[in-house]
Amino acid sequence: MRLSLHTDYALRVLMFLAGAGRRCTVSEITEFYKISRDHVAKVTARLARSGYIRALRGAGGGLEMARAAEEICVGKVVAEFEGTLQLLECVTAEEIICRIQPGCKLRHVLAKAEKVQRDYLDSVHLSDIVKLGQSLEKMTKYKPRNTNPKKRKNPPC
Repeated sequence: MRLSLHTDYALRVLMFLAGAGRRCTVSEITEFYKISRDHVAKVTARLARSGYIRALRGAGGGLEMARAAEEICVGKVVAEFEGTLQLLECVTAEEIICRIQPGCKLRHVLAKAEKVQRDYLDSVHLSDIVKLGQSLEKMTKYKPRNTNPKKRKNPPC
C-alpha cells in the first residue's frame, strides 16, 4: 500500500497539532515539514469538515484539535482520505473481471492481507503515535541542519 500525498499530509497535520497541544497556523505546519501550503490548506479543510480539527478564522485564529488524540483512529483517517485500500480490483469484485478469478488463491491471500492491514491501522490511535503537548521536535529529536556554509561553526578541513 502506498498512501496518497493528501493522506500523508493529513496524518502529519494531526500529529503536529496533537503534539503541539495548542492552536497552530498552517504556516507553522508547512514550515516545520517543508511542505506545500496549498496542499496543507486543502487537507486541513477536509480534516475540519470531517470533525478531526477546528479551523478558526481571524485574529488569533488557526487550527486546533477538535477531538482528543485517543479518539482518533489512524485507520479511519486513512480510510477517509484513501477510500478502499484494495491491492487488486478482483479482491472484492462481485463479477468476474479476470480469467482465473473463480479458482484463484492469490485473491484470497490478498483479501486476508488487506484485512490484517485494516485491522492493524484501526487499532492504532493518534495518542499511540504522539504524546499530547510534546512537540514533534522533542519527540523525534529533530534538529535542523545548518545548510548555510558561511554560518558553520566548524569549517571543513
